[in-house]
Amino acid sequence: MNDPEKIKETRRRLEAAGVEYCYATYVDVHGVAKAKAVPIGSFEKMAKGSELFTVGAMDGMGLVGPQNDECAAVPDLDSLIVFPWDKRFAWFASDLHYHGAPYPNCSRVMLRRHVEAARRAGYVFNLGVETEFYVFRRLPDGAVAPLVEERFRGPCPAYDVYQTSRAISFLDPMVRHMNALGWGVYSFDQEGGHGQYEIDFAYADALTMADRLTFFRFMTKTVAASLGAVASFMPKPFAGDFRSGAHFNMSLADAGTGRNLFDPAGPGPGALARRHGIEVPDLTLNFVAGLLEHAPALTAVSCPTFNSYKGLISQGDMPDMSWAPVLRCYGRNNRSAMLRLPMNRYCIENRSPDISANYYLTAAFSLAAGLDGVARGADPGTPWNEDLYAVERKAGTGPRKSAPTPPRLPRTLIEALDTFAADPLAEDCFGREFCDIYLRQKTKEWERGFYRVTAEERADMLDFV
Repeated sequence: MNDPEKIKETRRRLEAAGVEYCYATYVDVHGVAKAKAVPIGSFEKMAKGSELFTVGAMDGMGLVGPQNDECAAVPDLDSLIVFPWDKRFAWFASDLHYHGAPYPNCSRVMLRRHVEAARRAGYVFNLGVETEFYVFRRLPDGAVAPLVEERFRGPCPAYDVYQTSRAISFLDPMVRHMNALGWGVYSFDQEGGHGQYEIDFAYADALTMADRLTFFRFMTKTVAASLGAVASFMPKPFAGDFRSGAHFNMSLADAGTGRNLFDPAGPGPGALARRHGIEVPDLTLNFVAGLLEHAPALTAVSCPTFNSYKGLISQGDMPDMSWAPVLRCYGRNNRSAMLRLPMNRYCIENRSPDISANYYLTAAFSLAAGLDGVARGADPGTPWNEDLYAVERKAGTGPRKSAPTPPRLPRTLIEALDTFAADPLAEDCFGREFCDIYLRQKTKEWERGFYRVTAEERADMLDFV
């Protein structure tokens, strides 16, 4: 619980900023923020966990049924964000408590548990996430179109300066708000999709980053709505356009000195790294190996929707490659691999997560998987530096494939869930109860998507045979 003196100090800060209402937010299984609005006069009670929630009424939270007690949202006072566009409101990330103790099925509680365990082992888990998303305007017939009318030359609008400048009515307030919060935006652009944008900002420790990304989604939707537009975090809105990824750039720092332990400037490459011809510490490759070993189960949380797997393709309906990973391997600065070692910054980039992820769950499982590889001194094998889309196409599939290839990432949500259920690390990471909750919730989502018969399907097959 929060220290009384800190509660008073935070109240003074809120009043000085002109705050009138506060949110102590937590997230459901999808990473969607939930809270009650509390007037500033009741802040002290809120800070002590006065606001109770029937979490069984929300997706994937457990405690289902009217006979169960409520959870209290206890705000992390260090996570304070005053809305840059409306100073009357303040946002706190919160941990749910149940019967006076942290609730084990709360996503933030799970991530906090793992980052604190890592710190006790001497590590700080740092994370930077590349945010991709679409912004649409609604047409009179209910369809959507890119935020701005498109005018560009080439196969796709990626990096087009004119398209970026045309969307500045949306991008400028986003960047201003993020920099006012001290997030350190260092670039933004028109991405490859029609109406798709990317905003990149400074990394932070994983818990802080997950808090910021949760607020980022809320802020993005708010800014878009102020323009009469819709911000979408759907991974793959259109079959013939790019998916919205959320590449996880991960590193371990020394808990005492803050030094990046993936930077070879310290110990230099070890025997494992020299064997594979990569100038990184062996710790980096051990972490890579853990991520690769648990990648199928990790994908169940990093790509958590039925729609996610329409984006994990090499081409599909697109005229060119999708830039999404399809094979479970790593490479040196290889954008077609699941894991990339960029070498211009000392981190591991996982290119498989998409923008619909619950960032707390994905960060927790990523840390658990990587540290499992570190604990075992695991070897990720030889890096793949080829165009892996070409490797996949050349090899083919099935018993007649012509050459060995890296294993494929799951093709569907149900395949990912099967591996999640079979991987002991999932239970070690999240607990048995939450794993069961997650599997039930996501299996229902898969069944709802898979068994739905669409008008397009009927038109295509009604009189096919």
